[in-house]
Amino acid sequence: MRHAVVLSGLLGVAGVAALVTGLQPATARPPAVQATALNQAAPARALNQARVAEYRGVRIPVPAGWEVHRLDLDPTRCVRHDRPAIYLGRPGPEPDCPARLIGGAETLHIEPLDGATGASGASGTAQRGRAVEMRVAKLARFTVRKNVDHQVRIDLPEAGASVTGVYGADTDVLQTVIRSIRLTAEWITTPPPSPLRGGTVEGESSVAPLTERAKSGTSRSWGKGRGFDTCTAPSKRAMAAWRRSYSVVNIYIGGASRGCSQPNLTRSWIRAVRRMGYRLIPTYVGKQAPCNRDNFRVHFKAGTAAAEGRRAAAAAVARARALRIPRDMPIYFDMEAYSSGKAKCRRAVLTFLDAWSRALADREYVSGVYSSAASGARDLGRANGITRPVAIWFAHWDNRPNPYATPYLRARWWHPHRRIKQYRGSHRERHGGIALNIDSNIVDGHVY
Repeated sequence: MRHAVVLSGLLGVAGVAALVTGLQPATARPPAVQATALNQAAPARALNQARVAEYRGVRIPVPAGWEVHRLDLDPTRCVRHDRPAIYLGRPGPEPDCPARLIGGAETLHIEPLDGATGASGASGTAQRGRAVEMRVAKLARFTVRKNVDHQVRIDLPEAGASVTGVYGADTDVLQTVIRSIRLTAEWITTPPPSPLRGGTVEGESSVAPLTERAKSGTSRSWGKGRGFDTCTAPSKRAMAAWRRSYSVVNIYIGGASRGCSQPNLTRSWIRAVRRMGYRLIPTYVGKQAPCNRDNFRVHFKAGTAAAEGRRAAAAAVARARALRIPRDMPIYFDMEAYSSGKAKCRRAVLTFLDAWSRALADREYVSGVYSSAASGARDLGRANGITRPVAIWFAHWDNRPNPYATPYLRARWWHPHRRIKQYRGSHRERHGGIALNIDSNIVDGHVY
């Protein structure tokens, strides 16, 4: 998820054009959906003569320029948050995601609601029809409230589906599309989710916290070895196939700029891969530097940097706890490369990361930061009067797998056992018959 530039110039919903028959994506993947005319009037800010994607009784207007993908027809499709799109169905267990994505685009993902059942008989249909009317009325008034992860979820039991929406710099486009959703009174059930997906964080039983804790001077929250990071957590099958080649893997646990959905990332997935012998790098991808407006949609302002750093830390800890990542374990903030030579921007980043580290310490987690060696990592090393992160993960793509081989960081900074180096950028590797797009890392630092 490194240094990617997201699409710019997202077209507003009001500018939607009519769709020709069928959606034909540019690639050779299967067509996403067939489109139909929108029969009901949309809210005042919504669409005229819009394309409409249909899934399990949910009918969604498709803004101009948005892609539409049917995951049941295309199970390796990656649910990306870096370009406007609608995804329909459950993602497959092994999505083909790029290694490097930064999110911030408006997306919708509609998938079956666990435990929902379809309508049966005239009486059931009539009852569902009344429920549908009430639900549509609520959707027409729905307000997307801003939150630190830039994400909302709406359960639609009348259609046996749930809707997850992601927004970028503001909520207007996503809110307009959600308010334009229409439901039908009948839908057809689909097969239960694949056991490879593992279930959701909220639905799993609690587990006893691990006893592995960092101790002063003799911490075992650090590890050594070869690591990789990729946009979405691979399947358990893929993790088992890759275990002989790698011992550390990054996981993106949340954040407004997270580039992909995480259908595999659950408590049971974490337990399983740790039992395989993996160590984990929990990473939160939040708002980016204020001077990165041209590269990333979601960024913080210089005047609110400290407050945003504290909010990011609180949200990251909440996600870590939901995944049963215990206290005294590291959480890294992904601060992508920025214009370090711009003093105002540099000060804002350091203020943000100072607040991040302090807030994590207050919550008894170990602070870490990922950034470019030439910007965030070097600026943190040089800075005075701030709380530096306990651990650093830096990108320096020189193809040298040595965490201490970089001219940008002094040897005494984050030494020993507090460094991770990303030494090679996006590329494709195959192990055990399974290929993934990854970045390569060498680890002598804090991991879970």
